[in-house]
Amino acid sequence: MSFRVVRSSKFRHVYGQALKREQCYDNIRVSKSSWDSTFCAVNPKFLAIIVESAGGGAFIVLPHNKVGRIAADHPLVGGHKGPVLDIAWCPHNDNVIASGSEDCVVKVWQIPDGGLSRTLTEPVVDLVFHQRRVGLVLWHPSALNVLLTAGSDNQVVIWNVGTGEILVHIDSHPDIVYSACFNWDGSKLVTTCKDKKIRIYDPRTAELESEAMCHEGSKATRAIFLRHGLIFTTGFNRSSERQYSLRAPDALNEPIVMVELDTSNGVMFPLYDADTNMIYLCGKGDSVIRYFEVTPEPPFVHYINTFQTTEPQRGIGLMPKRGCDVTTCEVAKFYRMNNNGLCQVISMTVPRKSDLFQEDLYPDTLAEDAAITAEEWIDGKDADPITFSLKDRVSIVQGGYVSSSVNKSLPAKKAGNILNKPRGDSASSGATSSSAGGGNFATGNNNEASEGGPPAAVLSEKDLRTIQDEIRKLKAIIVKQENRIRALEAKEDARNKNGSDAAPASAGAATSDGKASESANDHASTSAGTSKDED
Repeated sequence: MSFRVVRSSKFRHVYGQALKREQCYDNIRVSKSSWDSTFCAVNPKFLAIIVESAGGGAFIVLPHNKVGRIAADHPLVGGHKGPVLDIAWCPHNDNVIASGSEDCVVKVWQIPDGGLSRTLTEPVVDLVFHQRRVGLVLWHPSALNVLLTAGSDNQVVIWNVGTGEILVHIDSHPDIVYSACFNWDGSKLVTTCKDKKIRIYDPRTAELESEAMCHEGSKATRAIFLRHGLIFTTGFNRSSERQYSLRAPDALNEPIVMVELDTSNGVMFPLYDADTNMIYLCGKGDSVIRYFEVTPEPPFVHYINTFQTTEPQRGIGLMPKRGCDVTTCEVAKFYRMNNNGLCQVISMTVPRKSDLFQEDLYPDTLAEDAAITAEEWIDGKDADPITFSLKDRVSIVQGGYVSSSVNKSLPAKKAGNILNKPRGDSASSGATSSSAGGGNFATGNNNEASEGGPPAAVLSEKDLRTIQDEIRKLKAIIVKQENRIRALEAKEDARNKNGSDAAPASAGAATSDGKASESANDHASTSAGTSKDED
């Protein structure tokens, strides 16, 4: 007698549920670019979406509490001269975001707490090197201020954003780089390329360690490092069937698993949750989200379930675990852009009866603090990302963890970091460091003072001129109103004076009339007495 043993896993019953429309974000003009990007980035503070914009590229940044219908004239981040292709939030600062565009420039922005009150056009840093469009931006998982960019010029550059210097330049790709991903501690880098190959680099020395054929299809491929060192890839075979594979870094030519899924045309984006070891496959143009669990037992990649919707998706973003609601056993939260302008929020939940904190569902997760500096990393030091327990620091506001830190700039221990200095210092330091590494520092949208001091507003010259013009206009209005008030007071005084002069004159006239009438009466009585005597 044969029987089937059901695999034991606490994530077997994970299910997805879409929030109500009034709890989502509506009326968003999602970008119509054909570039293979998720068009969305999310962190516990903000939601960023690349949108259609006339006269250049832009993306919208929304606080999580600003749900409902978004106004058509909502402020944007719009400093690029070409369409924005990719955006990424800094994992160590929830207010800093990087963007790559068709104008060949990478810009780093600082978003104030509470969101934007007007359109933002001045970045904190301009990173200028690429000769063609920049379609990929990626932050280092544990080192502060380290940003990777890749462009259609086949170049991969690793920057120190704090100083604008180029740390590493990788120029060994023969064609466009489709994707890149650091491993858990940032000591290795995996890339996929249009030549159908997957490569592993030492990101400090740009040395190619190994390469192999990834997927045989000609369409775009994606590759990510898993927490324990394996590599997960998505792509197409020769028959244009979508497939995924699991590989070991030391045997890239021999996939551990290679599975065909379907025949859709959309590129699949693997979104990885390192805490639960779950992978969510989201295809561009798909109406489903498939999720899998990676385990040490065969077949290693276990299919769990599929979340089905009615609308195809144009882009998608995954909330970091810091932003999930632990009171409802939420293990993932997606922000999914539809063609009709709706950003749908989808919550992935493990059903549990208890309301207590579930420690088996929430192991220590990534913290917002960097483990090492950019200088330490380039000097050869490796460090795992800092983790913390959600049980100790969780705060439920709008259904998720809210950072206990205020709007901070990216810290650096050495001089020359534009992101944590006032405007006066940033201008001088930017001039020196930009010539060394190719980074051009803008005059600032940094809302912080230097290290150790309280937050202070640092405004650009354009903002100061605008404020001064508004002050002059207000002064002119005040002077005009003062003159008007004086004129009205003078008229009122004149009117009161004329009234007081007229009152005695009328009183005198009334007195003289009274005396005249009395004399007339006396005269009449005298006349009457005289006539009586005569009779």
